Amino acid sequence: MPNDLRGKSHRPQFRYEMRCDVARYGERAQKTVKSAMSRRKKGTLRSGKSGKKVTSKKQAIAIGLSEAREKGAKVPKRKT
Repeated sequence: MPNDLRGKSHRPQFRYEMRCDVARYGERAQKTVKSAMSRRKKGTLRSGKSGKKVTSKKQAIAIGLSEAREKGAKVPKRKT
């Protein structure tokens, strides 16, 4: 192995240019998730069936995305 390549990866330097410019989530979806996060902080966000208080950030994001889907916002399909 040549000395100039030691410790460096062999990945191309332009990997950020390969990204697609199409957004996954729409602005309406972002607002809905932001709303769910603020309701979680206030303590008013409740889970659907049981009605328990939501304290997890991940759960709050999932609820926000679910609400955004119901409203018809641009959100990827659920991974089951």
